[in-house]
Amino acid sequence: MVDVFAVADIIVKHIKTHYPQDVAIVGYYGSYLQGRATERSDLDFFFIPATDRGRQVECQFIIDGISFDFWPIGWDRAERMASSEDWKTTIIADCKLLYVRSEDDLARFMKLRETISNMGSESQVPAFISKAESAVKDCLIGIAKMRLAESSHELTYCRTEAQEIARNIFMGLGFLNQIYYTRSWGHYREQVRNLPIKPDRLDQYLDTIMFSTTPDEIMSACEKLTEDTLRLISERQNRLEEIRSYKARMKGYYEEERGMMNKLLTACEKGHYETAYFVAIGVQDGLARMLYAAEKGRWPSHVDMGEHREFYVRYGYPDLVALLDPTDFEPLRLAVLQLIEKLENHLKTEGVSLNQFDSVAEFESFYKNRV
Repeated sequence: MVDVFAVADIIVKHIKTHYPQDVAIVGYYGSYLQGRATERSDLDFFFIPATDRGRQVECQFIIDGISFDFWPIGWDRAERMASSEDWKTTIIADCKLLYVRSEDDLARFMKLRETISNMGSESQVPAFISKAESAVKDCLIGIAKMRLAESSHELTYCRTEAQEIARNIFMGLGFLNQIYYTRSWGHYREQVRNLPIKPDRLDQYLDTIMFSTTPDEIMSACEKLTEDTLRLISERQNRLEEIRSYKARMKGYYEEERGMMNKLLTACEKGHYETAYFVAIGVQDGLARMLYAAEKGRWPSHVDMGEHREFYVRYGYPDLVALLDPTDFEPLRLAVLQLIEKLENHLKTEGVSLNQFDSVAEFESFYKNRV
């Protein structure tokens, strides 16, 4: 059995002799640190270069059939790991250091660990919900590929896409629970089982994804698992404190969006359906998102499934999209006028100042005298 630490010692001695100012940190993590190493295990070790020259110590090699990868992590990537922008947080959080160039390097490294120790704090909840959304959003792309690709009914293709979806689900659940995984490659499930926030049928879906030989069953399980995870994210987000912020969110919005509303009126008057189609949907959905943000104090989720329409409907704004009709534009035109009046009144009621003037002279007076 290869003495992996003798190998590490050779590398560290070489660094001390030839690159003493070029490498900041050398550390190891993984199976040997966790007491799980087998006779085929390599030593998971890395270094943080201090200079470009320091990157020269990188080396991939095999000794007696055991592969080694002594790989560099720049300080910038180490910081991303610490902030969970890079999923390999455990490397920074749980590694054992074999070499440190200076006290300053050690202090910088320990600062990263301090960041990781705060990842479960209440102040980090919104940020980690956003990370979870981003991870699960990639599942939607994977599902679309599985459904649309010519090879979607090939088992190998389907399993490959499903594995990526499962990986992103695990990532999203880690973020949603504000934890990082200490093991990967076949050990996610055992860690997820202990999490308080997870889909009720997680194991059932994963069993189907991994063991089924029927592509349609695998695709269906991926879709249901993604749907349930999205629901958990939405529920977690809805528990966040809501801070109404019309003045902050809506300042300048109406003045800018009025131009699109005028464009929509013109399209209705000229009977230009394509313009009406795109502008009407954009105006309505954009306002729905703005109202959501003003009411809740945060923007709709990246993977919002229509929840952002809540306040648009609640306040009785006209449904422009439903009125799109290439044979009759008048109902849509009247609805746009109603929208303009209703939105102006709503914003004024909420204390939002609107910069509207009846003449150039009136605007000039305003502009010259504003502070």
